[in-house]
Amino acid sequence: MRAIAKLHGKLTGLKTHQTRALERLYRRRVPPHQLIHLELGREIALLSHEISRQLALLVDRQGGVRHVIVGEAKGIEIPELGRARAGTARLRGLRCIHTHLDASSLSQEDLTDMALLRLDVMAAIEVADEGAAGRVHVAHLLPRPLPEEGDGGADVPNGAGRTPPWEIRTFPSLEWLRLDVAHLVDSLEEEFARTQDSPAAQRKGERALLIHVDTGSKRSRPAQAELDELEVLLDGAGLIPCGRVVQRRKEVDPRFVIGRGRLADILMRSMQVGAEALVFSQELHPAQVRSLAEFTDLKILDRTQIILDIFAQRATSRTGKLQVELAQLRYMLPRLSAQHTAMSRLTGGIGGRGPGETKLEIHRRRAFERIRRLERELENLQRKRSQGRTLRQRRAVPVLSLVGYTNAGKSTLLNALTESQVLVADQLFATLDTSSRRLRLPRDQEVIITDTVGFIHDLPKELVGAFRSTLDELNDADLLLHVVDASSPNCEENLEAVERLLGELGLERTPTLRVFNKMDRADPVLLGNFCRRYGGIAVSGLDARSLIPLIEEAGEQLWEQREPEAPALEGTAI
Repeated sequence: MRAIAKLHGKLTGLKTHQTRALERLYRRRVPPHQLIHLELGREIALLSHEISRQLALLVDRQGGVRHVIVGEAKGIEIPELGRARAGTARLRGLRCIHTHLDASSLSQEDLTDMALLRLDVMAAIEVADEGAAGRVHVAHLLPRPLPEEGDGGADVPNGAGRTPPWEIRTFPSLEWLRLDVAHLVDSLEEEFARTQDSPAAQRKGERALLIHVDTGSKRSRPAQAELDELEVLLDGAGLIPCGRVVQRRKEVDPRFVIGRGRLADILMRSMQVGAEALVFSQELHPAQVRSLAEFTDLKILDRTQIILDIFAQRATSRTGKLQVELAQLRYMLPRLSAQHTAMSRLTGGIGGRGPGETKLEIHRRRAFERIRRLERELENLQRKRSQGRTLRQRRAVPVLSLVGYTNAGKSTLLNALTESQVLVADQLFATLDTSSRRLRLPRDQEVIITDTVGFIHDLPKELVGAFRSTLDELNDADLLLHVVDASSPNCEENLEAVERLLGELGLERTPTLRVFNKMDRADPVLLGNFCRRYGGIAVSGLDARSLIPLIEEAGEQLWEQREPEAPALEGTAI
């Protein structure tokens, strides 16, 4: 089907005969195995010289001219090309041939566009005096093997020391242009597919590339710890981690997070490993998601969205499902404009008042209505749960609450203390719903022990707001058992993160007993130092005998809280 003769770019100031000459370019055809034939190359060089602007053709693999683009003297702007062809190992199926008004090779902007748009080939024809065609520069992507993690410039700022993921050839003139484009592109796609054909690539599921930007902030964690945790989150969400990228910058790029040049390298890595998604360790703004999606044609996710997806998969109770849906809606609301580009008016017209609502306005209104309904339903459920808490308060039953970093072993500890069968799994956020059990301590003390949702570094604010009713139950606790994974290499960081969150929830004054779990996996020397420094108790949720000191200490602290103070003796005169 012949392309519609629509010119793109800077058309202001063109004369009528120039516009018609440009439109006639859509009728030209190029042999599929040639980059461009001699006559057409000379024609666009002459036209470019006449209008004093760069001129570009996008040609498909059948040789048809799909786009004619008029640029400025120093560059061109390629229009929106739509989604790329299916398959992470496939190129777009278009080659770009454009002119340079000076004797210059392909610019960094040209090469970046080639990588971001996954073009088959990027070529530049130099325009000499009187509009004659000069040298021809041709570039194509290279399916280089991936370096090991931490190598290949993954941690090098500003891309220093990285090998460019493309190859550039220069031909003296159009007459000397000898290049079988069809064979070259077929070879490249075969090589891209071969680099993805590894044992790790045989796993079923959506493959994702992990990206972290290290700004050197004092509050930020080491890049290795951030990516290790993000990789575990991806496993929990059903994605397959297939590579890591770390970039050090003074500040996050406001549009592309990592910078446009580095984004081209990341796109190349995604093609090499067959990644279908880019997952960022920090939360992205809606505008950043939109910009990244437009330039990469890949699914763009951030850490917050991964956590919300995990919560949605793990929620089982009615309360948990409502809380997760509420958190997802609050997260999605400011991002609706990035998801819905159609802005057609739907409810206006004859008999209507005003132009009517846009699709975006309708989606926002429906989201607000759903949020209000969820909030009302959660309030009703919270009212019923508060009745149970009121009954416990009347009976003066003490409450122990297990808190801690996700996957620290809280559910295992609850099962060991109460001989229960609460779900236990070696994964993040295995428990979302609050579980309460009875426990008898020494001195015939009967208490209620509850297991709550696990915490994590930088817990998304949407989750904190949605789970407020669940977290509010911690206010009724007489003693918090802060469970810490003593075997984790980030033990102290996780402990401080949880206590920081407890402070934000207003629980810093609640008595807290630190419990260092998984003592059977921890280094004995480090474990002893932790217990002395933080005044904690070492236990193993798999060994009931190790829990005896914990039960005795918890009973002692609760007894001291419940024991009435002795009245002060009045002084007597002698």
